[in-house]
Amino acid sequence: MADFFEYIQHPHAQQRQAAGPPKVAAAAAVVHGPGPVGRFNAKVGLKITLIVGTMWSAYLFTVLALISAPSAFASGDKLIIVAWIAQTFLQLVLLPIIIVGQNVQANAADARSQATYDDASAVLEEAKQIQAHLLVQDAAISKILERLAAVDPSP
Repeated sequence: MADFFEYIQHPHAQQRQAAGPPKVAAAAAVVHGPGPVGRFNAKVGLKITLIVGTMWSAYLFTVLALISAPSAFASGDKLIIVAWIAQTFLQLVLLPIIIVGQNVQANAADARSQATYDDASAVLEEAKQIQAHLLVQDAAISKILERLAAVDPSP
């Protein structure tokens, strides 16, 4: 009888299945550390980012920046006007808007990552089905070869 292929699952497949897709909490632990201080820092940073990274914060910061605008422009000093625009208005207003944009991009990246993970899982399962199908075909071919050998014993 012919030798057959023996399927050996790659070790990463079992590790990936046990671990699941990457999570934000795991990434935060890598950045800030897994201990209580690291978890606290991650929570505080996330909370501040969630508050500041909204369009409502951008609107509030715009109003706040515009309060000092009349004084800056009334001074007539180009340096003060440029400083107000660069340091007060742009930095204060653009910060939350940039965070909002990054959050939108991060959500899209997370969706792509999840889709890629799901696709890889589906491909792995399809490959397992193909392997099972090939094993059934190997068994059928073996039976055919045995029958042929019984009918025609010549080599």
